[in-house]
Amino acid sequence: MSGTWGYGADNGPSYWAQLYPVAKDGSRQSPIEIKNAETKFDPSLKPLNPSYDPSSAKSLTNTSKSVQVDFDDSGELSVLSGGPIQGKYRLRQFHLHWGACDGKGSEHIIVGKHYSAELHLVHWNAEKYASFEVAAKEPDGLAVIGVFLKVSDENPALTRIISSLESVKTKCSKIEFKDFNPSTLLPPCLNYWTYLGSLTTPPLYESVIWIVLEDPIPISKEQMAKFRTLQFTGPDHLMQDNFRPPQPLKNRDVRRNFK
Repeated sequence: MSGTWGYGADNGPSYWAQLYPVAKDGSRQSPIEIKNAETKFDPSLKPLNPSYDPSSAKSLTNTSKSVQVDFDDSGELSVLSGGPIQGKYRLRQFHLHWGACDGKGSEHIIVGKHYSAELHLVHWNAEKYASFEVAAKEPDGLAVIGVFLKVSDENPALTRIISSLESVKTKCSKIEFKDFNPSTLLPPCLNYWTYLGSLTTPPLYESVIWIVLEDPIPISKEQMAKFRTLQFTGPDHLMQDNFRPPQPLKNRDVRRNFK
């Protein structure tokens, strides 16, 4: 096994516990399989209230594990409130996970169903913690919205991201990416499941309040294929199957805001 984590045969999710014991011993690891019949409707859950300012978008980066858009989180330009969280959480970044072929790639699974990709919008609790790095280690430090991508029609909201992928094809490449509204990547209906979980990548901190949206957004086969042209570390290591399989629920409650 290599000294760093990845998604390969020698350093992928099945090996992460060797570097990060929480992967095996943790009590709230993510992702999970959501079985709707075993979830609980909670009428006290509030509607989600994302308030995003396009001017807070900064850059698009190939992180060597995914493609990521970063935002200015020094103030409250782009925040999330409502839902299962208290106060306002600032948007830090969003990134995606996807498979080598259509029909797999999402991290969360809904009653056995895999989607082709999953978008994660990562927010942190700036009202309680001094920095993202501190918040990422705390039980209520992060709130992540998960959005499924379903292969069907072309999605105009993804056009600008996909047209920029050629510029960040290689490991750690980065370009300026301004004036982008991540609200365009959300489905019209914001019904959700929520549970207490973790980061789905090392160091796998158990710090995430997960908000998994029920409705997917569309993506065409051609658009989906573009993501698979990115590189992990070089031309022989295309960025595909960068997702973690579901983890044991371990007696956690999964709540939903819809009947």
